[in-house]
Amino acid sequence: MLNSGNLVLYSSNGTILWESFNNPTNTLLPTQRLRAGYELVSSASESDYSSGRFRLKMQNDGNLVQYPVRTPDAASYAYYSSGTFGIGDNMNLVFDADIQLYLLNSTGVNIIKNITKREYPTKDRIYLMRIDVDGIFRLYSYNRRQSNSTWSIEWSSSNDKCDPKGLCGINAFCVNNDQEADCRCLSGFDFVQEGNWSSGCERNFVADSCANKNKSVAYDMEELPNTSWENNPYSVLKVQEKEGCRQACLDDCNCEAAFYTDGECRKQMLPLLYGRRQLDDSNIALIKVYTSTPHVETSVAKESERIRKDILIISVVLVSFGFVMLVISVLVLWKRNFYAYKKINQRSQDVELMGTDVSLRSFTYEELEKMTDGFKEEIGRGSFGTVYKGTILNSQKEVAVKKLEKVLEEGEREFQNEMRAIGRTHHKNLVRLLGYCYEGPNRLLVYEYMSNGSLADMLFNPENKPCWEERLGITCGIARGILYLHEECVTQIIHCDIKPQNILMDEYRRAKISDFGLAKLLKPDQTKTYTGIRGTRGYVAPEWHRNLPITTKADVYSFGIVMLEIICCRKNLSWGLSEEEAVLEDWAYDCFQNGELPKLVGSEEVDKRQLERMVKVAIWCIQEEPSMRPSMNKVLLMLEGTIEIPIPPNPEFFSAQVFS
Repeated sequence: MLNSGNLVLYSSNGTILWESFNNPTNTLLPTQRLRAGYELVSSASESDYSSGRFRLKMQNDGNLVQYPVRTPDAASYAYYSSGTFGIGDNMNLVFDADIQLYLLNSTGVNIIKNITKREYPTKDRIYLMRIDVDGIFRLYSYNRRQSNSTWSIEWSSSNDKCDPKGLCGINAFCVNNDQEADCRCLSGFDFVQEGNWSSGCERNFVADSCANKNKSVAYDMEELPNTSWENNPYSVLKVQEKEGCRQACLDDCNCEAAFYTDGECRKQMLPLLYGRRQLDDSNIALIKVYTSTPHVETSVAKESERIRKDILIISVVLVSFGFVMLVISVLVLWKRNFYAYKKINQRSQDVELMGTDVSLRSFTYEELEKMTDGFKEEIGRGSFGTVYKGTILNSQKEVAVKKLEKVLEEGEREFQNEMRAIGRTHHKNLVRLLGYCYEGPNRLLVYEYMSNGSLADMLFNPENKPCWEERLGITCGIARGILYLHEECVTQIIHCDIKPQNILMDEYRRAKISDFGLAKLLKPDQTKTYTGIRGTRGYVAPEWHRNLPITTKADVYSFGIVMLEIICCRKNLSWGLSEEEAVLEDWAYDCFQNGELPKLVGSEEVDKRQLERMVKVAIWCIQEEPSMRPSMNKVLLMLEGTIEIPIPPNPEFFSAQVFS
């Protein structure tokens, strides 16, 4: 260690083999240089010195520039520049002993630009320059003569703490609050991890899929003026005014936000990046948000002041007329419902007579209301309805009652056929359907109650994480359940939505698949092989997007994604991680290809042969070409070690090797 702070490694003959001054991290010391093509990278946090989110690069073109990490060296990503582009090639950034920071040309003679622009006293002081966690490059001094001295800031690359792009993570924007940066989520979003700005924000509601034509969610556009963002639109429109841009985004299912500036409307998809409040920026961000009731502008308050006595008299007459019509309507509806109820009872009897081989019980809506104490305890919510905990009154057996919210008004025969088909299914890895309610507009399903919640509750909760042996058993159990649906049922069932939230755990922590056949049940007018996109983002097979026939291989793809989540105990998409780890299937294949599979399980001790077998099977399952994916029968044989597993190709490319 030299007096300058340079850590030098010498050979036995005095030759320098390595020195810290030529391998900078986030700090420069006096007499140290940052050579052309090299960069400083900030720390992840004040206590974590691994690579963080910002970098300072001495470019080969002579420009000293700050960028977010993992971005190109392009002006659109820069948030600080020395303004010396093209002045000279291969310049060095020099932090001299006289505490000046300047750019020196390749000859080492001519100073191109003095960046700090002044000299600083050197007596009894020590200095360093560092790119900090918040992305700003600063010069610090320390007075060795003062007993209570602390590091003081002498110079900064920026005085605006919101300048660093990406400080607040995705879907968030930075606001200056008394010279301090304050990160805020967009309307309708919450921080992924409270207190950790870099994790960004995610929606606090579940958005409807574009394939769902029966929208259960009403949307509006929330206005956020004077903000700048990364400009990455998928569509640009010319509109007369802001209202036109707002309506264009509302009418487009794929539009999640829009930027309006001077008659130009730029439609955006999430995530939104590099947001910050700038009062001199005319850009208006319009964010699509959930609203329980449509936004309706009314002027009742203004009009009420102008009501006169003659209008009041007319209103009384209209109200009286409306009351009479209401009484007549109630009588007509009561009469119609009375006969409809008699028909429903007859249909229920017909279902029981036609399905004597099915052990399903028909419940009345009143019975289920009592069993659930007025649908009091909600235990789950999905895209098709809400699940409540209940108890069968005469046996005290706990059940889960799913109240379907988007059942078609027509299709009684299809509903009965589905009940009989699902009622015949019985497998230890399927949640058992016990009964149903088919009364007027009410459609409810009664399932056995699963006391340990869903697989998602276990995998994504470190305190409840299953051990490796348990994860192997869970994987094989799920595979057996899907195999039963595909090949062993009287009526073949393609699940269409395999994901951890639809895999429930019983009291013995045994996996059971739920919601099988439900998508088909809710949309009986669609065919078995061609259908609109169903399922959940991240688990949907590629063929859904290509208008190809949907087969059982769509479930195999979803199972492969779930397998990787079971192996790693993390979600398939996690933008809080580094870019190379954010998309689980890409990271898993890279680890497999590079022989680094232990990285997938971290410090956990697992059987390496079992780990390799699990990963290889998962990669085969997530192949883009459906014909390359194995059947669930072969998946189970490979998991159990009965047959050899060939080396899988990259999932993103087709291969000549095809599973039958």
